[in-house]
Amino acid sequence: MLQLNKVHHIAIICSDYSRSKRFYTEILGLTILQEIYREERDSYKLDLALNGDYIVELFSFPNPSERPSRPEACGLRHLAFEVNDIEKTRDFLVQKDIASEEIRKDEFTSKRFFFIADPDGLPLEFYEI
Repeated sequence: MLQLNKVHHIAIICSDYSRSKRFYTEILGLTILQEIYREERDSYKLDLALNGDYIVELFSFPNPSERPSRPEACGLRHLAFEVNDIEKTRDFLVQKDIASEEIRKDEFTSKRFFFIADPDGLPLEFYEI
């Protein structure tokens, strides 16, 4: 049987590199592990960590094609972050002028969660442990 250890990273292609870099580092608080400019591709690759663990690979490419994300398009549905305090998390994001859904309750686990969108409309979930 195949043995997987964990998710290594999630790759995201953004439309505005500076805006997305600011969002993921200054708003979400991910830390930069490495930033590389690849001249031959006119592209940045930014490796980001959460609590010291490599988690997001942010790419820029000239004129990336749009990808449908709603309603329920085929493909990656959303990226979810675990949080300790759902109200505090939502309040922080709202104070940063990030549009946020109301907090909902998972009907199967009774855990609370809500969604926002990153600068390119990628759905991001915050899920309370």
